[in-house]
Amino acid sequence: MVRARSQERSAAAAVEFALILPFLAFLFVAAIDFGRVFYASLTVTNCARNGALYAYDPYSKLNSRYSSLTEAALADASNLTPPPTVTSATGSDANGTYLQVTVTYQFNTVTNFPGVPSTTTISRTVRMNTAPRIPKP
Repeated sequence: MVRARSQERSAAAAVEFALILPFLAFLFVAAIDFGRVFYASLTVTNCARNGALYAYDPYSKLNSRYSSLTEAALADASNLTPPPTVTSATGSDANGTYLQVTVTYQFNTVTNFPGVPSTTTISRTVRMNTAPRIPKP
């Protein structure tokens, strides 16, 4: 009699596992995609900051191993494919002239689930005032 109950319980556990497995798989893949999008957003933020810092200081170009703002900005994005796009703009406000660097990356998820977007655009902008070439006394 005890043996019959344990066989019934193991069959019920197998059915419960079969019912919950798709939900667990969805949570696993969603967690992986969340980690990937978080990593990509940090990388894009670092790229925008690197580009702005490269263009911010007039003397950094003399000591830098990068030949352009785009090359400096994409230094941290070697593992993102396709590479992000880098745009820059200059302007002026009450604090003086500034440089604005925007890095944009099109992120694609691992799989396509209903209700979960398959592509997400990650865009970060860093705005810095340019340093004067001659310090004020």
